[in-house]
Amino acid sequence: MNIVGKTSLQQRQATLSTATLIRLSGLAAGLAGLGFIVVGLFHPVNVPAAVTTATWVNVHIVAMAMALLGLIGMTGLYARQAEKIGWLGLAGYGLFSLWLVLVVGVSLVEAFILPGLATESPAFVAGFLGMFSGAASAIDLGAIPTLWKLSGAMFILGPLLFAIATFRARILPRGAAVLQGVAALLVPLGALLPPEYEPLVMVPVGLSLLWLGYALLAERQANAPERMVVSKPVKVA
Repeated sequence: MNIVGKTSLQQRQATLSTATLIRLSGLAAGLAGLGFIVVGLFHPVNVPAAVTTATWVNVHIVAMAMALLGLIGMTGLYARQAEKIGWLGLAGYGLFSLWLVLVVGVSLVEAFILPGLATESPAFVAGFLGMFSGAASAIDLGAIPTLWKLSGAMFILGPLLFAIATFRARILPRGAAVLQGVAALLVPLGALLPPEYEPLVMVPVGLSLLWLGYALLAERQANAPERMVVSKPVKVA
């Protein structure tokens, strides 16, 4: 029975499956980065008059896809560095992932619910949009405004901690980690910008994810042949 040969084949298949998943997560991170850039450049001002426009709907559909792809991409980026990224990387990954989950839910409401309520319940629309400007809502929105306030810290600390851990791990490009860290520090400056320019703080974050995703994708492709080496089978009677 060819035990070693069978074991080697199983190991190769497992390695190829892992490499494929990592490669796909790199692609997802890159696409999420592009989504950040698109949302940052084209997000309309958060006013009730904007919610019925095609731009509003399309941007928030992109934001949903961005967040979902970002979850996949960040998981791959964390998995690739898991042995060296430590608790700091885990904390950054967790916080950034929580922010992305919140973005999925909020963007779902913005893309598919608010446009239909613009005329039927303008108070709800105004109250929901008030979360982003700090304006009080005439409608009880439950815990959503509180969660969104907390999300600001998640969006800053998550990428920042992950960037520091990535820089220290020396597995992915340190330049991309520096860019991600700087991008996270720029996020609070969005509050100082006019409302129409606030979303631009997402562009540097997108560029860093695009860089990290590309690095992950290219790295796995370059190293794939080395992982496909199989030991010479030894037959055991």
